[in-house]
Amino acid sequence: MRNYFQFSERGTSYKQESAAGITTFLSMAYILVVNPVILSQTGMDKGALFTATALSAIIGSLLIGLMSNYPIGIAPSMGINAFFTFTVCIGMNIPWETALTGVFIAGILFMILSLLKIREKIINVIPQDLKHAIGGGIGFFVAFMGLKNAGIVTANDATFVAIGNLSSAATLLAVTGFIITIILLNRGIKGGIFYGMVLSTIIGMVFGVIKPPQAIVGKIPSLEPTFGVVFSHLDDIFSPKVLAVIFTFLFVAFFDTAGALIAIASQAGLMKNNEIPNAGKALLADSMSTIAGSVLGTSTTASFVESTAGIAVGGRTGFTSIVISACFVVSLFFSPVLSIITPEITAPALIIVGSLMATEIGKINWGNLTVAIPSFIIVIMMPLSFSVATGIALGFILYPISMIATKKAKEVHPIMYVLCVIFIGYFVYVV
Repeated sequence: MRNYFQFSERGTSYKQESAAGITTFLSMAYILVVNPVILSQTGMDKGALFTATALSAIIGSLLIGLMSNYPIGIAPSMGINAFFTFTVCIGMNIPWETALTGVFIAGILFMILSLLKIREKIINVIPQDLKHAIGGGIGFFVAFMGLKNAGIVTANDATFVAIGNLSSAATLLAVTGFIITIILLNRGIKGGIFYGMVLSTIIGMVFGVIKPPQAIVGKIPSLEPTFGVVFSHLDDIFSPKVLAVIFTFLFVAFFDTAGALIAIASQAGLMKNNEIPNAGKALLADSMSTIAGSVLGTSTTASFVESTAGIAVGGRTGFTSIVISACFVVSLFFSPVLSIITPEITAPALIIVGSLMATEIGKINWGNLTVAIPSFIIVIMMPLSFSVATGIALGFILYPISMIATKKAKEVHPIMYVLCVIFIGYFVYVV
């Protein structure tokens, strides 16, 4: 086991990987509650969605750990589940069965692109500066999610965002957890992020901010309402409206995962010569989990940027993903206990991890406007658009334009020009 996951080469241990896996799981656990809440608004059964969410995370995390040896957790994507519900099903009035079939088809296309190594090729030709921008931008995006979840930053009609109510009990709990975690990390305590979440949870229950679980063990809901529905609605996809939806699923998931993979590999020190080893296997695992998830009954899965929380604790191999998968298995039986893991508990971890990831922007050649401006757009638009894929798309449109303007057009890989055209078309005809 140690040899398979290359513990010695990556300087890790069972204890370190296990702590990392548990930390990532706790950072991701909210998806078990939030995903069913969002998708059930389409008319899908909430119980079946809970089970489908857990099983897709089990399958995806297990696959990426065994196939690519990366410390990544996979689960239904938060951005795509909102798009699935509010844009596709409610906004476009497409039945959830048809939309789910669209996810299934997109997953098959993911897998084909992965097997042909097209996805891997695209990731590897991205210029180094833009990769640093993606990593740093995701850091700002993750920190922004943490600040939002903590209630430290809230929406405001006049200024778009504003400081939240810092006197509210939930926000005070998040701030307390943030301070505790900073102290633990500065004291050099390994697993400080994980211990910070545990201590915050205890404090929350002591002061009544978090309600103790009503029970310990819960019954696993049936998958029957959603399982295999995609196979009986394959004829529904042959319409321009649904085909556009499939393309959007393909586009967003592709670059959400690519961005997360670049950020995670960079933070874990796994990137070599501007390339990500085993990227093809990681992308194949991701596409396979999307197919499995759609058959089970949930929207597109993706590599979670919250995996960086586990990496900050010391996760370096696929054994971290195995632990994440095992935790989701346990969660199937202990769903009542998971209710105490609120967004305020995980928020400090996201803010701290975001600050660690943001150091990537220091590696960008800011003295060169050709790459500095596209890099800046990537970094700032990820949190402002609340989408990793949108930030990447805008930066990739500007990069070739900047290179052409400085008479360096021949230095741009042809794939980057193709992506530029695709992204422009995406914003014109889809968004």
